[in-house]
Parts: sequence; C-alpha cells; structure tokens
Amino acid sequence: MTERDLHYYEPASGHGLKHDPFNAIIAPRPIGWISSRDAGGHVNLAPYSFFNGFNYIPPIIGFSSTSWKDSVVNIQETGEFVWNLATMDLAKQMNATAAHVAREVNEFEIAGLTMAPSRRVNVPRVAESPVSFECKLTQIIQLQAADGSKVNGWLTLGEVVAVHIDKSLIQDGVYQTALARPIVRAGRRGDYFEIRPDAMFEMVRPD
Repeated sequence: MTERDLHYYEPASGHGLKHDPFNAIIAPRPIGWISSRDAGGHVNLAPYSFFNGFNYIPPIIGFSSTSWKDSVVNIQETGEFVWNLATMDLAKQMNATAAHVAREVNEFEIAGLTMAPSRRVNVPRVAESPVSFECKLTQIIQLQAADGSKVNGWLTLGEVVAVHIDKSLIQDGVYQTALARPIVRAGRRGDYFEIRPDAMFEMVRPD
C-alpha cells in the first residue's frame, strides 16, 4: 500500500487548519432535537449535534451538551424529555430553535412549530416531526479528560418509554429510515447531510 501523506496534530496543541476537523470527521451524526420543560412549566426546544442511541433493552438515548444549557437544567429538574426526528422538511425550523434566547422563551413559537402532548411524560412533542421518543432521565454525567479533570460538558441519558412513528414510514412491518429524509450533522457550524433512499445500501453481516 502506498504510504499516505498525513496531516498529524495533537488536539491540545491545536489542529493547524482553517476549521477544527473533529466534527466533520465524526460524521454524519444524528441530531438530538430535544424538547424539555422546567419545574416552572417553561418549554424549551433545542438541537444537539452530539446525540445517539446507547442501548437496546431498555432503549437508552443520550445527548451531550458542551455547557450547562437550558435543556440539561430542565431535564435535571423534571427528569423528562422528548427527542424529535429532524427531517429535511423541518430543517429550517430545527435551525431556528438553535437561537440563543432567554430561558422563558418558547422555541416552538419562534420556529412556528406545534406542541403535541406526550403520553408518558409532561413534555410536548414536535407535532410536525414524524418520529418522537418520550424519555425518562436515567443519568446526567459530567465528562472528564484523560487526566481526570472535569470538562465543561454533560452527557444526558434517558430511557425511551414511549415511541411515536408516522405510519407512512412503516412498510411491511419495517420502519423505512430514509423515507423520512432525516438530516444529520456534517461539521463546521452549518454543514448537514440529507439521508435519501438512493444513498442507502445493505451489507449482510458475516455472522
């Protein structure tokens, strides 16, 4: 194999590029479009680019916040949140909810979205989103560096206790991921991918 011409750097000393490549390399990343409610009843809706699923039984999802943001505060207070699938049709609205506003401001209203009641938690879903997970808090973990020092980042994990799926996305009993045209984070401050049926392929597992 021909030896690669590699750009090497150590993050603690800087990357030496125009943009930090970390987020672009770990891509695509699902969007954690999280709705929450604080103890006083104020509703929050915000997207997080560090998001994923972490367990099957029980199903556990989580998102990481790079500071002590309203979503984390709300979830710590009430122990509940909802994840909403961000799709191509909702891209502009999702982006609008990323605005830095006062805690009492409702991002549903800013983005022109509809609050739909959940069944198992007292947090609204995004009615326009084709898939939502109602979640109960399991852990909030402050991240730490290799030397044990605390990092200004918190991983919030929640058990999925109820699921809402638009039936048009289910064919022959199978959820069709690409039909919803979900959008995922790509890197920098505003790069995204759209997942489409023509971009998917299947490989049979060796076992």
